[in-house]
Formats: sequence, structure tokens, C-alpha cells
Amino acid sequence: MFANIYSMQGGISSSGGGDFYATGGNTIAGAGLDIYHAFTASGTFAVVAGETAVSYLVIAGGAGGGAMLAGGGGAGGYRNSYLSETSGGGGSSETALTLGTSSNTVTVGAGGAAGDNAGGFSSSGLISANGSDSVFASITSVGGGGTGGYDSGLNQPTQFGRLGGSGGGGGSFNNSGGGVAGAGTSNQGYAGGVAQGLGPPFHGGGGGGAGAVGATGLADGAGGAGVSSSISGAATTRGGGGGGGAHVTNTDIGAGGAGGGGNGGAGSTTGHGVAGTANTGGGGGGAGSTGSAGGDGGAGGSGIVIARYT
Repeated sequence: MFANIYSMQGGISSSGGGDFYATGGNTIAGAGLDIYHAFTASGTFAVVAGETAVSYLVIAGGAGGGAMLAGGGGAGGYRNSYLSETSGGGGSSETALTLGTSSNTVTVGAGGAAGDNAGGFSSSGLISANGSDSVFASITSVGGGGTGGYDSGLNQPTQFGRLGGSGGGGGSFNNSGGGVAGAGTSNQGYAGGVAQGLGPPFHGGGGGGAGAVGATGLADGAGGAGVSSSISGAATTRGGGGGGGAHVTNTDIGAGGAGGGGNGGAGSTTGHGVAGTANTGGGGGGAGSTGSAGGDGGAGGSGIVIARYT
């Protein structure tokens, strides 16, 4: 029965008895009586003939984790219109796009670069980059928010978590309080967690996830959890925030959030953060520190775009 409604010859899919034809995507497959196109790299979703409602999951690239006692990177923005599944940040399911004959841009956002420790404490190199936006036709998800690392001063820019789809966790600093966390974008993701800087055990805050706020450094800086979707068949969790980096006085690394978030680094000179998982929009883990030296952050995971129709 399924063969009557679905063909992948030449990368073209058809549904509804041949009424609707579309091309594009790295994978074209069936899920029940539906068809989905998964883009793990940028391309074009081209409707060759017909018109129908197309559901989407659009996840932006996650941010990198900062270096040296750093916060975790925020997850990429998460927008979802499939069935009654939620979007990020506690947002409700969005409205599917009605698409007729057209050529629709698909941009899969890259993960943000990680911070590095080459410049030492208080250097701008500790700061990680935001993830890049993902786009499907008129829908844009915002890249995850980057973060910073250790600074001996109070409220320095090198410590701040950045605004993003989900916000970056705060970087720690010397006996002055916790680094400010970045906010998430409404209906796309949650904020990061504030760092722990008021004496040992110092710890970076967790990056925000699509499904939860990043944990504070005082609570060991775990990344916020992602959100599950069945748009491509089996339920899959994506959009986890990166874990915050630990100090030598704290053996508890910040765990990456479920859904591709990278773990934070241990309190050592080689306490590097772990990269977010590709095509999940997961944030990279923040690096740990001994107090005089530390590791590099982990890069953010790239995003993904999935379109589904009957």
C-alpha cells in the first residue's frame, strides 16, 4: 500500500495518490502513511506540484562552550508544528505551513565555535560563539547563546552568558558572585544557569535547553534538557544545553542536557568541554579549570530541519 503513495526516484516524493510532489533533503523516508524530508545540511525544499499542509521541526545550531571554568553553550532554538508536540521554551505547537508549487530555502545552522584558553584568564578568547540560525521557508529558529569563562573581576563581559534560542550559562569568577546567564528566545528555548563564584567549589552554569533552564553552578551546572519529537518516526530528543565546567575543588562536572548537550570539563588543565552532538542543536560543554590554568570548551552541535506531510 505504501508503495502506491511514495517514491524516491530522483529524490522526488509523492503523496496523496500523486497529488503532491516535493524534492530536497538528505533523507526522504516514510513514517506511517506520511513522508518526511530531513535536512542535515542546507538545501532547498521544492514543491514540484500540488498544495498541502507541511509540518516542520526547525532546530538552530547550538552554541559552543566557553573556556576555563566556563558556562555551557545554549541549545539552538527549537520550533515545532508537528501534531500537538511542543516547541522550545514551553511554547505550544505552531501552525503548519501550507505550501504550493514553490522553491523554499532550507538553512541548517552550524554549531558555534568553542572558547579557548590560549590567552589565559580574562581574555576575549574564552568567549564562545553563538550557534547559527536555521531556516525553513518563512520559519527561523535562533542560534544558541554563547558564554564565557573565568575572570578575576566582577561582571566582566568575558563571564556573561549570551542571549540565544536557548541562553548560555554564566562563566565563573573569583569570589565575586556568579556570572550572568543568557536568556532564551520566547517559544524556542530556556535561559542558561548562573555560575557559582562566591568561593569554592566554583562552577560554570549550564546552558539552557529547549525543554528546561540550565542548572546553576551551585547545583553543578547541568545543561537544560531538550524536547522529544516523533516527526521522523521514532521519538527523538534534541536541543540539550551544554554542561558547565568545574573547578579543581569540585569533582562534579556539569552533565550535558538530554538531547545532544556536551558535558562540561573537569577541574584540570585538560578539563575540556565536550562538543554538542551534530544535528541536534546541542550546546557545547564549558571547560574546567585548576584555578591557574584550564581547558578549552566544546563546539556546539549543528541544527536540523525536518518537513513532514501526508
